[in-house]
Amino acid sequence: MTLKEKRKHLRINSLNLSYIFVDGNNNGEKQTMGRTLNVSESGILLETHIPVDLNDNLMLTIGLKEDLVDIKGKVVHLEKGEHGMYELGVKFLDADKKAIRILQKYIKAFNDKQKK
Repeated sequence: MTLKEKRKHLRINSLNLSYIFVDGNNNGEKQTMGRTLNVSESGILLETHIPVDLNDNLMLTIGLKEDLVDIKGKVVHLEKGEHGMYELGVKFLDADKKAIRILQKYIKAFNDKQKK
């Protein structure tokens, strides 16, 4: 039996620093730093040391090489990771064209480098 891929866009494993502002539905607002574990045009897997809730809204600033991408997201998956860290599956919301272009450029450059 094969598993059907549910993701719309290819994800690449990539560690990038991120600033995270959490607009928590139940726990108020929080700010922290984290890092991406993988990146796609439609979402990321993010690692952070603070707990959040499913469906919390996030405002992210992600460092992708020399670019900073500001993007809104929603926590759609959550699990306790290693060493007390939390892994958040984040779906991007209302991404503007500039942010998407930067993500596409970054992913293309990563894929081109992998092919060499």
